[in-house]
Amino acid sequence: MQSTADANATDPLALAETWTREGRDVALATVVETWGSAPRPVGAHLVIDSDGNFEGSVSGGCVEGAVVAEAVEVISTKKPAMLEFGVADETAWRVGLSCGGRIRVFVEPVRRDPAPN
Repeated sequence: MQSTADANATDPLALAETWTREGRDVALATVVETWGSAPRPVGAHLVIDSDGNFEGSVSGGCVEGAVVAEAVEVISTKKPAMLEFGVADETAWRVGLSCGGRIRVFVEPVRRDPAPN
């Protein structure tokens, strides 16, 4: 999996539209809720294709990798998922937020518009 980021950051929503027009299977991850200290605000986006290419950010670090992996599954099943990340005693050293906050991320498949008649 790799980021397609370059010096000129691309709008993840516009990129999701471009990738779907190109025929790629795509998912969109959106930060929908935060508690405490969180690396990205509500509304931050990450777009992911079925090959694990991505653009944007919902958190960074291990959380981003976990969201990308879940997004590939969402693309495959076409079923959205709600993810929650934070620091808890049992998960403090796995995927989580070292800043002490929590975030909820909604991951949904991006549907292609049917071809016009």
